[in-house]
Amino acid sequence: MTLPLMPKATAVWLIEKTALTFTQIAEFCGMHPLEVQAIADGEVAQGIVGYDPVANHQVTAEDVARCEKDSEARLTVLSANNPVTRRSRGARYTPVAKRNDRPDAIAFVLRNYPQLSEVQVIKLLGTTKDTIAKVRDRQHWNSANIKPRDPVILGLCSQTDLNAMVTTANDRLVRDGQHVPTPPMPLPDEEAA
Repeated sequence: MTLPLMPKATAVWLIEKTALTFTQIAEFCGMHPLEVQAIADGEVAQGIVGYDPVANHQVTAEDVARCEKDSEARLTVLSANNPVTRRSRGARYTPVAKRNDRPDAIAFVLRNYPQLSEVQVIKLLGTTKDTIAKVRDRQHWNSANIKPRDPVILGLCSQTDLNAMVTTANDRLVRDGQHVPTPPMPLPDEEAA
């Protein structure tokens, strides 16, 4: 069973803003009805700010209204694969500890996936055109120490996102009638890294 993000905060919001029963809220949030009742009485979760599951695309307003009318009805969590619930990817925060790894990831992507456009690399790694150009032209301030490393292993992107970008780039090349490059085989010392 899929649970909503931040179940207690979601329960707080549902208690305050809806007419759902404690049992309905408990089943939706993966809690016991007595715990939901304790939240409503102010014994548990004091100071927790409510988290709106409707605004955050975890449940529809129609589903909440349906369950308010019928105490036997149950709320269902929207799946993450639902295209309505997917957020567009914007700028992502990269922790300070991983920022120095970004040029290594850029070098890896430029070497192994030359079919990716600059825009795709920017979206994938959360970098800038200027940084990509400096790594490509070996003008980066730390270019002597840049070693191409897999961005998935570095934690800068997921394997799913990388595969999706490569597939999109390959499809574009096929559409344009160009040859799809194959990535080079890793060297023995890179496999161990």
